[in-house]
Amino acid sequence: MITPAFAQAAGSSGVGASDLILQVAPFGLILIIMYFLIIRPQQKRAKEHADVIKNIRRGDTIVMNGGLIGKVSKVTDDAEVEIEIAQNVKVRVVRAMIADVRSKGEPVKDA
Repeated sequence: MITPAFAQAAGSSGVGASDLILQVAPFGLILIIMYFLIIRPQQKRAKEHADVIKNIRRGDTIVMNGGLIGKVSKVTDDAEVEIEIAQNVKVRVVRAMIADVRSKGEPVKDA
């Protein structure tokens, strides 16, 4: 006198765990693919950009985020540099706003 509904519920309890794994596995695979194709290269580029910004020295030609191009005339501290955007026009800028270093300048002179 067991109804078909009770018989189906009792038999499917052991299969539910494997069904859950099969349903979650594609999402895990997508996350792993996204990490290797999107997140990891972006972190690598950000690290390289931070190294370039940290190693700016006098004479480097830089491009600001706003499109301004100038030559570094003085490295004041860790947060700012002074650039020359025209003859005798010098501006202090924050290092975080530097988008690119176009060309490296002269090496530091020994005293």
